[in-house]
Amino acid sequence: MEKIISSDNVEIRYLRLGKGSPVIFLHGWSAGARDWLPFASELADQHEVFCWDARGHGGHPIADSASTHVRDMASDLQQLIEHHQLSNVTLVGHSMGALTLWQYIRDFGCDKLAGVCIIDQSPKLVTDDNWHNGIYGNFNQAASNRLISKLKEDFAEGLLQLVANGYNRKSYESYQRNSRGFQQMREHLQTLEGDPLVRCWESLTEADYRDVLPRMDIPALLIYGDESQFYSPKVADYVRDNIRLAELHTYENSDHSPQLWHRERFIYDLRTFITKLQDC
Repeated sequence: MEKIISSDNVEIRYLRLGKGSPVIFLHGWSAGARDWLPFASELADQHEVFCWDARGHGGHPIADSASTHVRDMASDLQQLIEHHQLSNVTLVGHSMGALTLWQYIRDFGCDKLAGVCIIDQSPKLVTDDNWHNGIYGNFNQAASNRLISKLKEDFAEGLLQLVANGYNRKSYESYQRNSRGFQQMREHLQTLEGDPLVRCWESLTEADYRDVLPRMDIPALLIYGDESQFYSPKVADYVRDNIRLAELHTYENSDHSPQLWHRERFIYDLRTFITKLQDC
């Protein structure tokens, strides 16, 4: 992996392949660069593709004093773009990756961007009396605090419970019977360093990007799952209705990771979207 050193002396590691117009894949919370490789390799015939491990992710050591705040991830992204002198970039953000790209747009604008792809994310995770388009539709501050306490106590189990206790009944039933899939996720999550990921999660739940959506003046491809564990269909509608140049695709029989359930369709939709950007 290549690396850059961030402004606060954190190593940011990334994979780079292909040539052409740049595409940067931004992974979700607790995930890493390699989750995007099957998609990046498909696009590398026509694009220069970047897949990073966000700070605190990918199994790379990070000092206890180092920040894993989403603001710093956005700053890292800006540094990566500047380091390679990129322009007309397409950002693809899944889950936390979408929050990262919204933070980037808030802090640095859209001048370097051609477009964005947002995958199954709400601009504000925590709900309140006037906001029901966050996690589960009813994940208020008290629920968020309880989850954070659980994550600090047992990171792997806390994250699995977050996945299980939402809209997707199959996820709940799989967790209850301790399916092989959940066993494998638990085994993987237990290998991760939980503290920096918990600090990252705290910053994500504090964030509110609703004001960023109307300020976006670039095209946005929206990919949402119709059986997301976390978000009702109203979330996708809200994001579409508040981004002026948004195009929404809802993938059937898909959870919070619709790109995994419909890999070929996602690659086709993303290719088509980027081609349209280049033709503009």
